[in-house]
Amino acid sequence: MSAPRWLIAPAVLGLALVVLPLVALIVRLDWASVPAAIASSEALSALTLSLVTAAAATGVCVVLGVPLALLIARAGSRLAGVLRAAVTLPLVLPPLVGGIALLFLLGRTGLVGASLDAVGIRIPFTTGAVVIAQSFVALPFLVIAVEGAFRTAGVRYEQVAATLGASRWTTFRRVTLPLVAPSLVAGIVLCFARALGEFGATALFAGNQEGVTRTMPLAIYTAFNGGGIGQSTAIALSLLLVAVAILVLLAMRSWREDVAL
Repeated sequence: MSAPRWLIAPAVLGLALVVLPLVALIVRLDWASVPAAIASSEALSALTLSLVTAAAATGVCVVLGVPLALLIARAGSRLAGVLRAAVTLPLVLPPLVGGIALLFLLGRTGLVGASLDAVGIRIPFTTGAVVIAQSFVALPFLVIAVEGAFRTAGVRYEQVAATLGASRWTTFRRVTLPLVAPSLVAGIVLCFARALGEFGATALFAGNQEGVTRTMPLAIYTAFNGGGIGQSTAIALSLLLVAVAILVLLAMRSWREDVAL
């Protein structure tokens, strides 16, 4: 059954709200200046830093997020609800609030940062701080994707493996992980994309130092506020981020179609 006709107008407006800003970005771009803009030292520095830190943050999220997702999936309903709410909190928090929270935790006078500072370890305003901020905002994407897959898979195959003498680690590696592989890949892709576009928490917790903490979103922000790279480079980097996001979505769709076949 087709949708009511009166829904077409708001649907078209919703699509326009998403698509037209991107069209305006493409129209505004001076295509002749794109190669030089992206090849500038400032742009390459921001791009390289973004890719490296996003990859590192994704690795952190995989190492921490997969066990956390399994814990939530295997916990009782009440505990699972509490853990799920805690994990998804960064999704609804304003990114700037996340940056302030990280400062209060790991800053020089923070809950943990004070002890670290006493032994000469300072995390804020370093490249490591960028990775931590990106991990903070991206972790929920991976946990949500994988936790649902763990719950759907159940424990039947794990129990069969245990009766055959498989250890818990062997069962996890040879049975559990293959069962959730499609969701794990989807979570990794979304996690990387979110880390790549992170801005607010990074700006407050890591700062905006060129070559150290200035990722692509921060470089774009800096350009449009009159500092650092030019606006043409900022627009080119913005389009590059859009292109990366599209590639991420296409890769995830292709993976799901291959799995379905």
